[in-house]
This record gives sequence, C-alpha cells and structure tokens, in this order.
Amino acid sequence: MTETDAQRTEEQPLRPEELGTYFALMEAVSLLQHAVERHLRAEGDLSYVQFQLLARLAGSDGALTMTELADGVVYSRSGLTHQAGLLEKAGLVTRGPSPDDHRATLVALTEAGRERVDQVLPGHVQVARRLLFDPLSAQDVESLGSIMTRVRDHMRDLPPRSAAPRRGRGGEQRANS
Repeated sequence: MTETDAQRTEEQPLRPEELGTYFALMEAVSLLQHAVERHLRAEGDLSYVQFQLLARLAGSDGALTMTELADGVVYSRSGLTHQAGLLEKAGLVTRGPSPDDHRATLVALTEAGRERVDQVLPGHVQVARRLLFDPLSAQDVESLGSIMTRVRDHMRDLPPRSAAPRRGRGGEQRANS
C-alpha cells in the first residue's frame, strides 16, 4: 500500500458494520479485562500486567530480558520497569545484569512467583472460559483465533508511533527529528 493509499484509507469514515464491529470488540475486551483484573486482584493481589509478566516468565525456559518482556507485553518500558520493581519487592521475581550484555537486565521468576501463578491460573482460566469461550463453538474459536492473530500481526508490523512521520503546524508531513 502506498502512502497515498494509506492516507486515503485513513480519511474514509468507518462503514456502519465496521463501526459496530469496532465497538463490540472494544466493549468485549473491556468487559473481559475488567473481570480478569478483579479476579487477579482478589485471588493474587496482582494487576493484569503483573500477571502477564509472571505468566511469560513461568512459560519461559529461564530468565528473560526486560526487552523480551516488553516485546511480549503491550506496556511502556518505564511502566514495565516499575511493575517489575513491584514484583521484585514482593519477592516474586529477581532482576540482575545479564552476563552476556551489560546493558540488559535479566528477570527471573522466584519460587514464590511460580506459586502465585499457580494460585491464580485456575481462576483466570475459569474467567476466560466463562466470558470468552463458553458462547463460542469450536469453529468460532478457530475463526476468532485466526482473525485476531492476523489483526495482531498487522498491528505489530506497523512502525511504532515514534517512527511515523510527524505533521508540522500547517499539516504538512515532516521527518522525525
């Protein structure tokens, strides 16, 4: 797609069925995330981002760098550093310098962190099943997974906001400075 095609697409209003789909998706995500957050707070005193970090570490073969965690979790790097600090203070992770790259920080799950994941995971699965998967057929799950994977991959392929051309005061595009 050329820059002109992309610009033209951005200027077109959403069709009614696109707008309805957009709002249904956003509402469903908000409702699911709210229920998941409530469960994680009540059962494990964790935020959703903290759970994501712990779950990623639990699913890895060892320590991950902060960059690897940031790439998998949609969260600002400074916010991620803060959340990792809170998890470290709670004794759920350890952080330290990488022996391979002095600029990298490694994060590892502690035994207490693994226990916390094991504590909240069954209820987390129940919330996801009850709210997201129960109303869907096996074919629906397959279709939704395929669609959302394609959408996610498309979004991840777009340049980060910091790399996009900025507009000057008169609306003209200019290179990032």
